[in-house]
Amino acid sequence: MKTINQLHYTEKPREKLISKGVKSLKDYELVAVLLGSGIKGKDVIKLSKEIVKVLQDDFASLNLDKLLCIHGLGSAKSSQLISAIELSKRYLIKQNKKITSASDVYDELKDYQDKQQEYFLTIYLDGANHICETRVITIGTLNRSLVHPREVFAPAIESRCASIIVAHNHPSGICEPSDEDLQITNRLKDSGKLLGIEVLDHVILSKNGFLSMRDEGIF
Repeated sequence: MKTINQLHYTEKPREKLISKGVKSLKDYELVAVLLGSGIKGKDVIKLSKEIVKVLQDDFASLNLDKLLCIHGLGSAKSSQLISAIELSKRYLIKQNKKITSASDVYDELKDYQDKQQEYFLTIYLDGANHICETRVITIGTLNRSLVHPREVFAPAIESRCASIIVAHNHPSGICEPSDEDLQITNRLKDSGKLLGIEVLDHVILSKNGFLSMRDEGIF
């Protein structure tokens, strides 16, 4: 009679992830973790390998209907998979996005152009001007006490960013910078010089478009 130690034991994908880390998993094992279980007559490993084959053959145009064609993969599990793939795509695109102009800033932040309150935002960039992160710093009428350099630069220091771009929206629809906007900009520029983190631009957004202080020569 064989002892426990003599029996062949295959570590399950979820156990393997916990014990050895996610990078140790093969593609089909990652899919198996997402699925959780298979169906009658087709275990989760077999089902996962079929899914990986579809991913390898047609990843670029993969959609819900194509996943539903796999026997044993119902609408619930197909929806889980396509959602996980879409989420990863969005974050990969975001991580690789490069800011080369004020138009790129506008594209990144255009969701804030119609806000009824003022949002002050900061885009954090690496040395090649790729976006590291975008953060909302304050919400409400801007003033020097609300937009403190500490709150703006702390994430840049933490993530070792090379530069930042600040932006805020004008609910009035007018993009012209106020005296307060100019004072905040100068204060942040001076703080950035001390920290070695350059403030590249201050962009004002509105429902009617945007204004770049750098492009307007205000910098």
